[in-house]
Amino acid sequence: MRVVADIPNPNMKVTLMAWNGKYIIKLEKGDFEQTYKIGEMDIMGDVGAKELLDETFLEAALNRFNDMRDAFVSTVRRNG
Repeated sequence: MRVVADIPNPNMKVTLMAWNGKYIIKLEKGDFEQTYKIGEMDIMGDVGAKELLDETFLEAALNRFNDMRDAFVSTVRRNG
């Protein structure tokens, strides 16, 4: 797996990687992670992959991180 770019973001770690004919977008916040795989043939190279990381997408991902945290805290409270 090759790291193509570490993309600065104040709210989460954003890494763009290439592996086995796919671009992998990896988002990390605390203990949680989201991964998106896109075929290299579906977009126009590294630049096209970076363009997918627009403000709307990253805001939705941040909201998803909040939902993930809430769901995990809830299950810990129910079962802990």
